[in-house]
Amino acid sequence: MSLQVQAFFHQDTSTLSYLIFDAQAKEAAIIDPALDFDYAAGHTSTEFADQLIQAVKNNELSLKWILETHAHADHLTAAQHIRAELGGKIAIGSGITQVQQTFQGLFNLGDTQDVQGRDFDHLFAEGDTFSVGRFQGRVITTPGHTNDSLTYLIDGNAFVGDSLFMPDAGTARCDFPGGSAKLLFESVQKLYALDDDTRIYVCHDYQPEGRELRYMATVGEHKTSNIHISASTSIEEFVQKREKRDKTLGMPRLIIPSIQVNIRAGELPPAEENGVHYLKVPVNLLGR
Repeated sequence: MSLQVQAFFHQDTSTLSYLIFDAQAKEAAIIDPALDFDYAAGHTSTEFADQLIQAVKNNELSLKWILETHAHADHLTAAQHIRAELGGKIAIGSGITQVQQTFQGLFNLGDTQDVQGRDFDHLFAEGDTFSVGRFQGRVITTPGHTNDSLTYLIDGNAFVGDSLFMPDAGTARCDFPGGSAKLLFESVQKLYALDDDTRIYVCHDYQPEGRELRYMATVGEHKTSNIHISASTSIEEFVQKREKRDKTLGMPRLIIPSIQVNIRAGELPPAEENGVHYLKVPVNLLGR
């Protein structure tokens, strides 16, 4: 018996979304589902998320969880659309309350933005457990990229969000509000303490040098060859390397709409008196 894992690649944002399920118990979870968004037109669509939904239906599964590894800054979540179609609980790390508070201020959202995590159905903390059919998973908090980053470990599979990329791409940035290279180093040590054959599934693959898509490597492979943080990398070396690299990076293309939607568990900001939803663009605030 083993947990089934299906990966879906959202080409526009280089995002990996996952369907995991117990084929015998017919129970499933979806991890980090992406919503299509045409920024120039301000238009959302669900073609990609509908592939996940169809896979659940094709396998005759009951969806128990919609699991977010963090409030993403590079794609909008499709959690609300998937829950409306299939049910399930939307869950994220309890650190989301810090993220909500930070961006409530940055976007001047006032009372329209909850900062207690109530937009989500469930908030996970370190060591919490969850089940998908016969398989029990465990939550490992892995902050550093964001305050709310966590890893879902289930049946030897670790879904790490942006804490690690593939070994040839290293790790995600740590310069967003609430980010910390030191915390990310400590979080990766938690992952490297897992069995070497634990499979690490990443949330993004930017296919460096045009290589083919990859989204899984073992803990052992990361410890040996991750270009930013191998088993022998010191915290001083990692922090210096990560912070130096972060200073060269521009803001993600979709950070402004993504954050405003994702801290609401995928809900759009409340419609105004004309019935239209609007996203704010802070001028000369983010980036350099």
